[in-house]
Amino acid sequence: MATPEQIWSDADLPTRRLAGLALNPAVPENVLLRLLSDAPLAARMVLCRDRALPDAVVDAVIQHPDTRTRSFFARNPHVDPAQRVRLVDDPEWFVRAHLADGPRVADPARPRPLPDEAVVHMISTYDNELLGGPFYQQISAGLRRSMPTHPVANVRHWGVGEWRSLAPDTRAALLVDPDAGVREAAQRHVRYEDPAWVESALPDRPCHGRTDLLLHRPLTRAVVEGVLARPVGEEDKAMIAVNPTLPPDTVALLAADPDPEVRARIAQRADLGPAERRTLMTDPDPDVRLAVSVHPALSEEERARIDYQVPMDHFFVHHPAPEAPRDPRAVRRDALSRHPLLRRRAASDHFLPPDLVARLASDDDLGVRVLLAQNHPDAPASLLLRSFLEYTGPERSHLTTRPNFPTDGLAAFADHEDPEVRALAARAPETEPTAVARLTEDPDPAVRAAAARHPNLPQPRLAALLDDEELAHRAAANAALPPDTIRRLLRTGGRQARPPE
Repeated sequence: MATPEQIWSDADLPTRRLAGLALNPAVPENVLLRLLSDAPLAARMVLCRDRALPDAVVDAVIQHPDTRTRSFFARNPHVDPAQRVRLVDDPEWFVRAHLADGPRVADPARPRPLPDEAVVHMISTYDNELLGGPFYQQISAGLRRSMPTHPVANVRHWGVGEWRSLAPDTRAALLVDPDAGVREAAQRHVRYEDPAWVESALPDRPCHGRTDLLLHRPLTRAVVEGVLARPVGEEDKAMIAVNPTLPPDTVALLAADPDPEVRARIAQRADLGPAERRTLMTDPDPDVRLAVSVHPALSEEERARIDYQVPMDHFFVHHPAPEAPRDPRAVRRDALSRHPLLRRRAASDHFLPPDLVARLASDDDLGVRVLLAQNHPDAPASLLLRSFLEYTGPERSHLTTRPNFPTDGLAAFADHEDPEVRALAARAPETEPTAVARLTEDPDPAVRAAAARHPNLPQPRLAALLDDEELAHRAAANAALPPDTIRRLLRTGGRQARPPE
């Protein structure tokens, strides 16, 4: 079966024109229904997967006889999830699998959760092989919290996976659950909390299982001493350095380890003693000094005495909001700190109050400003634009999706040397037609594609682009496409873009 990429690669010029019509916001409902009924698969793929749809078109998609067409709608990130779950009992497993797999969205976006009742139905009736990792991203936070006590046993089984965050009485109930599968899953988690069991199950070779146990599970003294005396892998000591069950004397011992990676990890422990903190504050390794410089037990004066360098090559990206907000007092303390890394931590908080948003928006550290822009729902327009212009790392484009990203004034960037900045001009309603036309011939393909959909594109150039193999579908999606051209493309199956001579 052809992949979506292959389907698009095999599409000819007429089909790509029709696919553009499927995305055109000016096309009326009856045209969309005609495309759904008569257009080739590539155009139906774009129609059903890549845009929001009127209710009448959704109704027709749900009833469409072609399995692939319905499956594309099952993964549409633009429609209400309540519309997608109308396919929850589709007769074809292929469609149900795509519904469970969910929309493909670019990082850092996440698909909107499916309705809770649909998720419960899928957990209760779908084969486990259809309910992989992407499915979990479509479960609402409220349902995840209620899973351990849900009346449906299969759902409680999923809830056991949240074991570490469960209250003692909830754990106790799961251990005596009437469903054998739930009880067994809970008992497995109890074993993971038994240091003696961890010791007996610890692999004697480097592997993912050993890594998990050394990092996260309670360790016996024998395991710790074995790692210190006879490490199996080069990272063994660095792994136990962050294990919360590490004995205090071992923490002190590893604070003087010859490996700077081990010392840097020890420096981040909340239970690090005062003597070890003082020693690491003057460590010869800059990464160790940086790690200890943000230790929560240090005062601002102590931090100021540490010779650290703040890295500027970090990725300043979006961080999903935690289910439980941080302590507002700790966030404020970080935001007011003289240490840029602590201010960066505060800037990533989605719940930062307005006075701290205003303060950090003018911070002198690039990381603070960009993290605030990437994460706070009320980041001001001026900060979003400034961050986009100054930051060139991963998830730069995410800034343009933030609620307050501006459109006014972007036409001024039409001649900018950075193609990503030039593309901003295609978002500006005031960009001059001559500039838009010029951008359709830009050296950068993303700039050309964005300009081809700008409504200020001169009509002669728009007509010419309908014959362009690369940009025909973008031109056909332009809201300024004349109605007679739309009708002609529809009537001729995309084969004729211009009136006959």
